[in-house]
Amino acid sequence: MQKQLNVIAREKDFLALKEYIKATKDNQGVLMQTLHKAQQIFGYLPIEVQKFISYELDIPLAEVYGVATFYTQFSIDPKGKHKIGVCLGTACYVKGSQLVLDKLSKELNIKVGGTTEDNLFTLEATRCLGCCGLAPVMMIDDEVYGKLDPKKIPEILSKYME
Repeated sequence: MQKQLNVIAREKDFLALKEYIKATKDNQGVLMQTLHKAQQIFGYLPIEVQKFISYELDIPLAEVYGVATFYTQFSIDPKGKHKIGVCLGTACYVKGSQLVLDKLSKELNIKVGGTTEDNLFTLEATRCLGCCGLAPVMMIDDEVYGKLDPKKIPEILSKYME
């Protein structure tokens, strides 16, 4: 079950989104633009934000939710501060990327697609990252880690702990 967004604590963010909507309300494709801006502000699109967008744009909530859940660039679940992507493309998979993914899942105590309780990490399986010569490969934010050995995962993660 999704955690409820603290609307009062995020009042400034809602005001910023309202200003954005006011400035772009008459644009074509305003819903997509607004969802992008909302995700940029909030980091994801919780139902409270979707309801706000629905009200401000006078668009049915079902339509807002439909767009937010259809397109993969939008997320209705919170994402971690650090995004980890493990390549499961052919070269990486053959060289053991599934073992790397399993080790990350165990170390972080989350499943693929999940976010840690402290919102520090989100774990994703990806397709080719274009680093086949370094297989198996993962990315944490914009940093590429190649020729991975699952034993090195705790050491790598420690660089991102805060």
